[in-house]
Amino acid sequence: LLPEGFLARTKDRGLVVKSWAPQRDVLRHAAVGGFVTHCGWNSVLESVMAGVPMLAWPLYAEQRMNRVFLEEEMRLGVAVEGYDSESGLVAAGEVAAKVRWLMESDSGRALRERTLAAMRQAHDALRQGGESEAALAGLVDEWRRA
Repeated sequence: LLPEGFLARTKDRGLVVKSWAPQRDVLRHAAVGGFVTHCGWNSVLESVMAGVPMLAWPLYAEQRMNRVFLEEEMRLGVAVEGYDSESGLVAAGEVAAKVRWLMESDSGRALRERTLAAMRQAHDALRQGGESEAALAGLVDEWRRA
């Protein structure tokens, strides 16, 4: 799936994981300051649970809708612009500018803070007696009454 010559061009700059990567573990690492994501819902949830803000680069189907929700409703990500549907690529300068914005700007700092707040809220919801448990218990009660 990588462009021809990609591995040769990048062999001294970074790491390519050729198998499935442990994304949740990677996102939880202290060195991760942001996540360029295709906006698959599992990836969005894993990022929220890790407190990592997202740069949204949707590729297919519902991922575009997830990007809108992530950016406009949840306000936990920002879209990567300039996607070329023919090549499937975004200019490197756009990605670099968005990463720099996320890591260095006041708006990026605010996004990081919102993401950490969402992480705390999600963790609280999953605690024993939290909102998630209460919602599930309510659903089970509804089914029992039906």
